Amino acid sequence: MELTPTEAEEALAAIQTMIQKTRRAVSSSGAYLFLIVWGVIWLFGFSASQFLAAQTAGKIWAGLNILGGILSATIGIRMNRGVRSTSATLSGKRIGLFWLLLFLFCYATVTVVWPVDIKQLAMLIILFVMVGWIAMALLLSIASFGWGLGLTVLALACYFLFPGIFFLLMGVVGGGGMIALGFYIRSRW
Repeated sequence: MELTPTEAEEALAAIQTMIQKTRRAVSSSGAYLFLIVWGVIWLFGFSASQFLAAQTAGKIWAGLNILGGILSATIGIRMNRGVRSTSATLSGKRIGLFWLLLFLFCYATVTVVWPVDIKQLAMLIILFVMVGWIAMALLLSIASFGWGLGLTVLALACYFLFPGIFFLLMGVVGGGGMIALGFYIRSRW
């Protein structure tokens, strides 16, 4: 079967319409809030790691991670309330389970390779988070795949090329990048 130029244009227009509808659905769902929350946590946590003693920064990270978990759970529950589909609810539960299992695998990996220095620990966690981000992009919204891959490459470059300011760069560029992406999704999608 051969398409006429008009039929091909109509098919492309239909695809573009579906992409735009998907982006609007993601934007209006509040999913962008996760990026903003965790971007702020990275900004403050990595800045603490750059400028404060390791023990103090560790306590700050612990508090920020607990706060981030609570905020993420609250956002997820609120997003779930607006969904009437049982398949969407099941998907949300599977996504939550995925992140929980990824966290447990990250924890297990850290215990296996322990002792590591604080930068290695940060890089391991970043890599696990980016694997999760990219997996979610492949499953839910391929548009954010490039952001996740880009942040992974940036983190590795900062780790190897700028070890003295690695934490600062991860806070400002990594956390700031997530915040910017969250606001971009909210306003432009």
